[in-house]
Parts: sequence; C-alpha cells; structure tokens
Amino acid sequence: MTILTDTYTLNNGVKIPKIGFGTWQIPDGEVAYDSVRMALDAGYRHIDTAYVYGNECSVGRAIRESGIDRDEIFVTSKLPAEVKKADEVLPHFEKTMENLGLDRLDLYLIHAPWPWAHAGMMRMDEENLAVWNEMEKIYHSGRVRAIGVSNFDNLDLKNILHRAEVTPAVNQIQYYVGATEPRNRTCAQSHGLLIEAYSPLATGGLLDSPKLKAMAEKYGVSTVQLAIRFCLQNGVLPLPKATHREHIEANAQVDFTISDADMDKLNAFDDPNPDNHNPSQR
Repeated sequence: MTILTDTYTLNNGVKIPKIGFGTWQIPDGEVAYDSVRMALDAGYRHIDTAYVYGNECSVGRAIRESGIDRDEIFVTSKLPAEVKKADEVLPHFEKTMENLGLDRLDLYLIHAPWPWAHAGMMRMDEENLAVWNEMEKIYHSGRVRAIGVSNFDNLDLKNILHRAEVTPAVNQIQYYVGATEPRNRTCAQSHGLLIEAYSPLATGGLLDSPKLKAMAEKYGVSTVQLAIRFCLQNGVLPLPKATHREHIEANAQVDFTISDADMDKLNAFDDPNPDNHNPSQR
C-alpha cells in the first residue's frame, strides 16, 4: 500500500485515492496521453480531467489502453461552468462519456458556480440548483459513483446543501500553502464534503518561496513534495499536474511527516500568488 492507493472515504461510502493526477493545462493528443500513461505506470489510480480542458479523449484512451482494470482507476470529470440550464446537463455528460470512452465515471463535478467569463461577479443560485437536480438524476442512474462541485464558495455550497436531495461529496477548489480558504473549507468539511486541491503549487507560485525552500530542505524533500504533503496532513486531496516522468514520480514521494509546529507555520503563510486566485475563493 502506498500513498497513491491510500484512500479517503466520501460521504456516500465511495473510496477515493488520496492523491489525484491533475490534467488541467495538459494539451490533448500525445502529451495528455503520455502523461496519464506515465502516471498510471507510476502507480497513480486517480485521474482528474474536465470537458473544458479539451483533453478527455486522450485521457480516456490512456486509461483504456493502460492494461489496468477499470475498477482500480478513479476517474473524475466536470460539467462545463457555462452550463446553467437543466436541459443542457445530460447532453454534456453524454459528450464527456463519449470523449472518455468509458461506461461510467467515479466523480462528476459542476465545474464552477458561474460561467468563467463572469467569475465571481454574479450569483446563480436557482440555475445551480436546477443543474444540481440533473446531476442527481445522473447519480441515481448509476453511471456516476459520486457527484460534487468545484470553485463553490460557502454561499454557493449552502444554496445546494439546503435544498438538494443528494449532498455533494466534494468541493474542488484552489488550495495551497498560503491559500487554505478557511470559510469555504470549514463550510464544506462541516457538511461532510471532501476538499480537493487543484493548483496545490499555486500554479508554480510556491516554487521560489525562500521560506518554503528552507523548510523543505529541513525534511530533505522538494518544495513541491512539501506542498503536496501539506495538503494531505490537512485532510485535503491534492491534484498535482506534471508531464515529465521524473516529476510525476517525485510528486508521489511524500512519505514523510511535517511536524505540528511546521504545519502551523505553513497554515499561516501569506498567499504567494493572489492575482491568480479565483475571486470567490478568497
């Protein structure tokens, strides 16, 4: 058993590997295909993609051609943020399934509470509830093992929680050393949701931090490994991305423990990359 096959348990009893392989910004084609194949060869069993990433076809092909039993791989994709009408949900889900070439998903998320062009500038409570009702229908069909949300702040999440039949299993947000989203995290965790961390390296913003480098040297690890381990020790699921074998493998080498004192210091870090943070996730 390794950290790549250790699991969290979602609020509906489904097991999810504690580290996922993120594919945001990995271009479709051989780069995405090779990256996912290398991740699976390295032992990753949790692959995260999205319709809007434009790489579902290559990600799905890598999964299908890996030679690994489908039941051993946890696959996540996401409904486009622009979809805010009930009758558009199922067609987009069907397109994702066609792209991936799979007969079921393990986790399906609403990618954001607003269209990306209006990020953080509007509330769409009724639209999100209508979309969530359709997500519930897909869940009840058995074609998805769990459903959740992404980029939802505490108000967006409460809108769903107070009126939905199925509680979301996950809220996937930007989360990293210096940006731990206390309001959103507390709201989610108090209702039994797992927090997933995309951009756990602050889109590269953590790599040159002198303070983080110094602490990483203390543990004999890289700043990347320290940042990933930080997420895990806070009970958060990190989704590191890489396209080179050595980085993919190194990102999983996090079998060390950060002391409580150092975790306190990390949790008190300033945001190293505030300009790239989603407006509703502050």
